[in-house]
Amino acid sequence: EKTQPCLDLHETTYQVPGLLIIDTPGHESFTNLRTRGSSLCDVAVLVVDIMHGLEPQTIESIGLLKKRKAPFIIALNKIDRLYGWEPHPELPVQKALEMQNDAVKGEFDQRYHFAIAQLAEQGLNACVFYENKDVRTYLNIVPTSAISGDGMMDLLYLLCTLPSKMLIEKIMFHENLECTVLEVKAIEGLGTTMDVIIVNGRLSEKQTIVVCGLDGPVVTQIRSLLTPQPMKEMRVKTPYVHHKEIQGAIGVKICANNIERVLAGSNLYVCGEDDDLEELKDEVMKDLGGILKKVAKNEDGVYVQASTLGSLEALLEFLEHPGEDRDGNKHSAIPVSGIGIGPVSKYDVMRCGVMLEREREWVKMCEKEYAAVGEWVSGNPMNSIKEAYACILAFDVPVLPDAEKLAKEIGIKIYTAEIIYHLFDAFMKRVSEVKAKKKEEARKKALWPCVFKIVDDRFDIEPGRVWE
Repeated sequence: EKTQPCLDLHETTYQVPGLLIIDTPGHESFTNLRTRGSSLCDVAVLVVDIMHGLEPQTIESIGLLKKRKAPFIIALNKIDRLYGWEPHPELPVQKALEMQNDAVKGEFDQRYHFAIAQLAEQGLNACVFYENKDVRTYLNIVPTSAISGDGMMDLLYLLCTLPSKMLIEKIMFHENLECTVLEVKAIEGLGTTMDVIIVNGRLSEKQTIVVCGLDGPVVTQIRSLLTPQPMKEMRVKTPYVHHKEIQGAIGVKICANNIERVLAGSNLYVCGEDDDLEELKDEVMKDLGGILKKVAKNEDGVYVQASTLGSLEALLEFLEHPGEDRDGNKHSAIPVSGIGIGPVSKYDVMRCGVMLEREREWVKMCEKEYAAVGEWVSGNPMNSIKEAYACILAFDVPVLPDAEKLAKEIGIKIYTAEIIYHLFDAFMKRVSEVKAKKKEEARKKALWPCVFKIVDDRFDIEPGRVWE
């Protein structure tokens, strides 16, 4: 019904049972989620802001799509920002553009051709879809507005017609299971759940599954298979639909035990009666990516907690490359000694407390060395900010009451925020406070130099005694 005006305009038909849409974040830190999305999709939609052109993360996404040779459509978004734009969401965008005044048409042409030139710099040929005569040579551009709804029917029209023409073999269903873990998240009332994408094959309740975990392979049993209500997103809190068995392609929420440390982005395997469990364990651990490389185990660093592995990866990426300050100076990377997922618990506080103990032991060792040899061999504690690392950076997760109580008792700071930059600012403020504290402590121990003033060629060194 939504695309009927486009079908009438272009005189075509199609048959599509449904669309599964995966939305990946555009924030520059969420590289891994965009990587997963590009590897899962049959057709991608690359959103380009008509007012700003190609952003760095847009260029990164183009590289991912070119690397995987994934077909994609370009949505030239925010056409409602063109000065004087009159919305007509009930019409195909081609007709809506024709109804605009000359000034709007002129601005659209200028920004459209600027986007075309930027895409050409990336080695891509593109043109607006209703002028595209060769879809295998030129990418389709759809002018859209997420605010007014202009161009949405055209985008749906292309998503429904192009796969049925160009990707018939790829989108055919088969029974071999292809399932990827997209996110792991703790949900109130359900516990820890996995959001997975079933591309092909089937999943059933009570099946034994094998997935990749941060601490090794996880073998568990499916308790329940849940899907959101029709036309609802998986991340929206609504009553879920329960299934005994489900087939792809579809997004499913899986409830199971011991999945807290499952690695998002890894494949999910079903262990059948004839399958070798040990072989599946070895196979699934091949999916373990570079996330653990960002964690400096048994070294100094902050403890990081996030709601999902996707968010955790984004935070780790940002802490490794925190960008520049207002003056263009690069911020130093913040080391990470431990990671966790879900609400901050006593267990997480205790793990972070190890950093505090390690810092105290290091200070004692440095003082012993100084007392023995008269110099700082392993470093001067007064110049160290290791004390600042004894904290938890909690991204979009709550802190349990018992964890908060324990943190106050042992001296662990917990910083919570829903925006990555706010966590970074909070930690940098903590570093400044620790430096100021160290400076004040050093002031009491330091031997300050004296300033002498010569008066009448003589000066006092001892009270009551004059030296010529």
